Amino acid sequence: MTFLLDTHVLLWAAGDPARLSPQTRNLLRNPATELMFSAASIWEVVIKSALGRRDFRVDPQQLRNGLIRSGYGELAIRSEHALAVGLLPPLHNDPFDRILMAQAKVENVTLLTTDKGLTHYPVPIQEV
Repeated sequence: MTFLLDTHVLLWAAGDPARLSPQTRNLLRNPATELMFSAASIWEVVIKSALGRRDFRVDPQQLRNGLIRSGYGELAIRSEHALAVGLLPPLHNDPFDRILMAQAKVENVTLLTTDKGLTHYPVPIQEV
């Protein structure tokens, strides 16, 4: 199965895996699981790190390099993804979450997230 990691899940998987449940850590370590990160997550880290957000204190370049070295696939943002954002109901205002949901829908992958608010969307989502 293929999973696209929401930004916080991605940050915790890369730098603080103890914040994830044992089941989630096992899922992420399973060799049959394909893991992906979005360029949107790196963009979010760049912006929120520059704003001084405590939960985004990470070097985005090191994060990206570490993810690639660890075998994560990188998902670019395509116009098809941007157009799919417009098809999502207006239940959630965070533009980063909305593009991640659109990418998951278009690519037919499951979004791993800690955000309960995203589970109301018609998108393949697994809350962790």
